Amino acid sequence: MAVFILSNRKILFEDSKESFSNEEVSVPNFRIAKCNFEGWKEPTKEESKKKNYKGRNILDYKILSEPEKSGYQEVLEVLKKEKKIGDSKLTSANLGGTQRMFYDLYKEMSGTKERNDVLIFIHGYAYTFDQELQAIIELKKLYIDNVKSPVNHILFISWPASSSMFPLTYFDDKASSINSGNALLRLFYFYTQFLRDIFADKQLTPCLQRVHIMAHSLGNRLLQSMLYSLKTDNILRVIDQVVLLSADVSFKVFEKSEESFVKLPLLANRISIYINRKDAVLGLSQFTKNILAPRLGKMGPTGISEGEKVISVIDCTEVKNDLKPTFKFQVGNHWNYLSSSDVQADILSVLNDTDQNLIAKRSKVSDQMYLLT
Repeated sequence: MAVFILSNRKILFEDSKESFSNEEVSVPNFRIAKCNFEGWKEPTKEESKKKNYKGRNILDYKILSEPEKSGYQEVLEVLKKEKKIGDSKLTSANLGGTQRMFYDLYKEMSGTKERNDVLIFIHGYAYTFDQELQAIIELKKLYIDNVKSPVNHILFISWPASSSMFPLTYFDDKASSINSGNALLRLFYFYTQFLRDIFADKQLTPCLQRVHIMAHSLGNRLLQSMLYSLKTDNILRVIDQVVLLSADVSFKVFEKSEESFVKLPLLANRISIYINRKDAVLGLSQFTKNILAPRLGKMGPTGISEGEKVISVIDCTEVKNDLKPTFKFQVGNHWNYLSSSDVQADILSVLNDTDQNLIAKRSKVSDQMYLLT
């Protein structure tokens, strides 16, 4: 198991350690941290309420050093040395940043475990870094600790959203998500470069595990920003499942004129769009900040043809929020992936690549639309 944080938050020093800041300021590039779950225990309610329950008291992590050289030839040297098919003075301790992350993931995913997929998760707006750490813990429970899940590794995309749900902060978060999308684009190019550099050597074989992307709320705007700048000629189909949750982007993003989500079928094997017509948060987003632009996560997409069978829309309007009884989840209808056991089970079926027509509790409305009840 490996859990990484990829963040373009500011770096500060706490107790002589590099830490990510709760400040709402973005920097151009991601820094990478590896989470440490060794010895981690679920906090009691009393511990959670204490003023010192923040930062590494929530979850320990270590920010990786920056690489001394660009590219992945040093990773190749280390891997060949470990397989006794090459010689080098380098060890894994010499690797930094994405070099170390991709090295660790390749080593982990090359094992014999059946459950060894990677989930890239992009959060929505109104998150502090401390709240992101708590979200990572919840995601680990849902997708790593769950034996029904194929996921064994998580890359959590941390971007500096505001700490408030107040509507005016949305504009700051929208700009920040666009900036963070550019950092995500660079990460995508690093990933494809790693694949080319490593597997150009025929003595090393791909691990044959899968990578999935899940984006919630305004996190879809970050994904859209990446796709805008992604040149079609450079797209490799390196993603298996893309799961769009309560997407706070226009319902026209799949139209060719948008030049964004229309690229997803070139990038991924399947795209699943979860919508809720009672989503109060997306309703507020539309009528206070995106006038005349209905949201994808509330209305579903326009511009997809019946021939695009890799795209599915799952209507969750009638599902019960049986896991989170609080007002936020019951009335907001914006966090179904956390509040509904039916939505969670449906997502797990998608990640396991279950045939669309065989997923439990779905009724087929059309070739691309399903109603979850």
